[in-house]
Amino acid sequence: MCMKKYRNKNVTFSCLGMMAVVLCLLMACGQQHIASVKPAEDATAKKMLQGIWLSEGEEDVVFRAQGDTIYYPDSTSVPVYFQIIEDSLILHGSRETAYRILKQTPHLFVFETQTGDSMRVVKSEDATDAQFFFHRKQAVVINQGRVIRRDTVVVTGKRHYHCYMQVNPTTYKVQNTACNPDGVAVDNVYFDNIVHLTVYDGGQRLFSRNFAKADFTKYVPQEILSRSLLSDIVFVKADDASVTFSAALAIPNSSSSYQVAIIISADGKFTLQRPQ
Repeated sequence: MCMKKYRNKNVTFSCLGMMAVVLCLLMACGQQHIASVKPAEDATAKKMLQGIWLSEGEEDVVFRAQGDTIYYPDSTSVPVYFQIIEDSLILHGSRETAYRILKQTPHLFVFETQTGDSMRVVKSEDATDAQFFFHRKQAVVINQGRVIRRDTVVVTGKRHYHCYMQVNPTTYKVQNTACNPDGVAVDNVYFDNIVHLTVYDGGQRLFSRNFAKADFTKYVPQEILSRSLLSDIVFVKADDASVTFSAALAIPNSSSSYQVAIIISADGKFTLQRPQ
């Protein structure tokens, strides 16, 4: 055992003291490492979930577990990577969602849905059920699939405004999570829009511009904007000083939307205004 001491001015160190410090540091590192270890995935349960599952009683196709992925029979839902850890089915979509497993056997799977209900599914033994998943490896993107045009004429005081709005579908994708009829959160993909706005004052073009969702970043909360589409821009009011429009940032398949005012001044400049 080393007992030799080292002296430096008024400070004395011993090998034992140094060893104690090192030991404490090693123990602390070991505790941090242990704390960072996550529960292992249940490979047996995951293997048992492989196959096509039907709602018990009604026998509607609910999902298919194949490898590390769950597929849905409807063409608009995005396939999702899944894990089974301890007593939970975890779906790693745009937002991670965990479902408590209530019971699992080779032919029965019972879990708690997002609404708190119990969902019971049974494994299909009908090979023809696979037809529901043909060509479904990629989600079909929902889109209105058409250009929307409208124009508005407004006469007010000295001004004779003629306003043109055109909604143009794009290839920009927006992914949104919603519960399907079985109470399972699924990701759907939508195409965003670009909206063109032109304003004439008499025969003079006062303003012309394309608007995209990114133009409203400072005016819409990020958690709403990331899930929204630029749905439309509509005329609101006009006077001698300006023309006001309203841009709608809407969450697909929801009544939720955020309105931002677009104000075109008489000198052709525009400003955006937060909802009042």
